[in-house]
Amino acid sequence: MLYQLFVTFFKIGCFTIGGGYAMVPVIQREIVENKKWISEDEFLDAIALTNSLPGPLATNTATYVGYRMAGIPGAITGVVATALPSFLIILAIAVFFTTIKDSAVVQNIFRGIRPAVVSLIIFAVIKLAKSIGLKSKNLLISLATLLGMTFLNIHPIAAVIVSGILGFFFFREEVAK
Repeated sequence: MLYQLFVTFFKIGCFTIGGGYAMVPVIQREIVENKKWISEDEFLDAIALTNSLPGPLATNTATYVGYRMAGIPGAITGVVATALPSFLIILAIAVFFTTIKDSAVVQNIFRGIRPAVVSLIIFAVIKLAKSIGLKSKNLLISLATLLGMTFLNIHPIAAVIVSGILGFFFFREEVAK
């Protein structure tokens, strides 16, 4: 199991550019659809939990899934496997970047990667929105959170806490059923 965790999260770490939110569709496809290690609902709960914790989303998610699959050794394996590709790539870039950073080819490559990263993040948002369901309560919490953070400069931690409180009151009758 540890080997499978390592290979899966190393692959995720290697082939994902753009940080945690851009990694969400890749992580979801690998651990929910391909490996079937956790359900779609548990994945959404894991994303909500890992977003509320300090640290990068991808490593927090790898820690959660690793722990869920193989306890503490699994958590350590997941986080190391996710972070190792980035570490190795940054190390290689640091060695060569000063000589190539002003290259027009390198600049153009980064100009092409940036919009792709934005589309990966938008894809993750759409996929997660579909999976939570388009209920009016969900849309209200999402819209209120977005507007509060965008226009009122509400801190993301406060937005998560307030959203959790709203969820408690909005959905308590559904849990009781």
